[in-house]
Amino acid sequence: MLSIKQLSLAFGRYQKRNQVLHEVSFSMQAGEKLALVGESGSGKSVTALSVLGLHEKGQVHYPSGEIVFQGQDLLHSSEAELRRVRGSKIAMIFQEPMTSLNPVYPIGNQLVEPLMLHENLSYAAAKKHMIELLDRTGIPEPHKRFDSFPHMLSGGQRQRVMIAMALACHPDLLIADEPTTALDVTIQLQILELLNDMQKEFGMGILLITHDLGIVREFSDRVCVMQQGRLVEEQPVQGLFDAPKHPYTQTLLDSRPDQSAPDNSGVKTHLPPLLEGKQLNCEFTIKSGFFRRKTGSVKAVDQVDLTLHQGETLGIVGESGSGKSTLGMCLLRLQDCEGDIYFDETALQGLSQRQLRPMRSAFQVVFQDPYSSLSPRMTVEQIVGEGLEIHQPHLSKAQRRERVIAVLEEVGLEANMIWRYPHEFSGGQRQRIAIARVIILEPRLILLDEPTSALDVSVQKQVLALLKDLQQRHHISYLFISHDLKVVRSMSHRVIVMQKGQFIEQAETETLFQAPQHPYTQSLLKAALFA
Repeated sequence: MLSIKQLSLAFGRYQKRNQVLHEVSFSMQAGEKLALVGESGSGKSVTALSVLGLHEKGQVHYPSGEIVFQGQDLLHSSEAELRRVRGSKIAMIFQEPMTSLNPVYPIGNQLVEPLMLHENLSYAAAKKHMIELLDRTGIPEPHKRFDSFPHMLSGGQRQRVMIAMALACHPDLLIADEPTTALDVTIQLQILELLNDMQKEFGMGILLITHDLGIVREFSDRVCVMQQGRLVEEQPVQGLFDAPKHPYTQTLLDSRPDQSAPDNSGVKTHLPPLLEGKQLNCEFTIKSGFFRRKTGSVKAVDQVDLTLHQGETLGIVGESGSGKSTLGMCLLRLQDCEGDIYFDETALQGLSQRQLRPMRSAFQVVFQDPYSSLSPRMTVEQIVGEGLEIHQPHLSKAQRRERVIAVLEEVGLEANMIWRYPHEFSGGQRQRIAIARVIILEPRLILLDEPTSALDVSVQKQVLALLKDLQQRHHISYLFISHDLKVVRSMSHRVIVMQKGQFIEQAETETLFQAPQHPYTQSLLKAALFA
């Protein structure tokens, strides 16, 4: 069905061209599920976008190769010929549905477009067909959702809309570019099951682009591994997991988090808890209408009690909207809530922000996205040293720089990086900078809010190893918030499971993973796709 031969690609113009694909070759049969795996920058998405000719024409150059789909040479097809293929013969689902859907149009207007364009259906006929397809993809009350705007849907619902749009014309090939990366484990499993069902029904081939090896093992027939723009290995899925041939593939498989709980010898349970939360409640008001009147409320945190010991990592897991991040923000007094909070036996609830400020160096936060949590206008030296200016103003500029260089080297970065800006670093390096910014203040507690979800598996392993090493050396306590159960198992001494703002189960890590008691915990573990 699809044959890619000796495909090379370079971006740029004339002498400034940068080659990113090097003689990539693979093929797909009709009805086959092929996974394209590798780290960010390996060329997975660039290859997929080349199939549909979606690169900017003036900025892309193909030194060699051909892309043949059902006998048609796509690489040398005109824009009009490609337009007839896109959506009807080959469809694509992108990674982030919120940016793929137009925010100013209802989803219905966007859903009917491919049918009206490729199938010449009337609006009424296209609407009827798409409502049926929305229903089959699991959207509740599809006739009502048809007129909803993208922001009114959850992440999982938006991805289902994208799948319905992609399948509208019954394509022969579906390209799914990281279709589940931003989704919770249970939603992720539902989307994969949906794609499986649709693939069997329509008999289409699926080219799956991902860096999640658990998904690859669960979903694919065959795997192609890419590294730095080259195809380094191609095998049936079971053969690749049982006997990987290329050193890079072996590195990828070895990068999966260690599936055993950390040693708890450093946890000081004999001392008073470092952090305590008692009867914590946090409620958000829902307002609507022209005058923004209160129409309801949502309990994000509901009657929660929590204890964290010195040197302990407490994992908090649950789906999006379960209250994990809100709880973390409440415990550090970054979000208003009711209840009692004690840090090192000091009550935090009665303190004003001015009184809290001197204490903030003792409890810090590392956020999920290293792209948005670092100021693009500040150098690494300014970012990492900013906390010292506030909490240790007695230090001279030279002393601050000395401390910044020391902590950068501690997290695995180089001293000469202090002059650079965040955009000059990879995702893993940016997260190391975010960790250095926190560690330089020598905190006793760090809230880690999905710190590795934006990272590739090999980079993720490096960051997790760094966090474990820092914990052992500095006896730091971690509140580790994540929906990645593989990472939580590797990092946490104890785990709490949240659902709808409440703790429904908590236990020692191995106890919880080996014998979960609550049905919700059991469903989370079942959906986790441990590779």
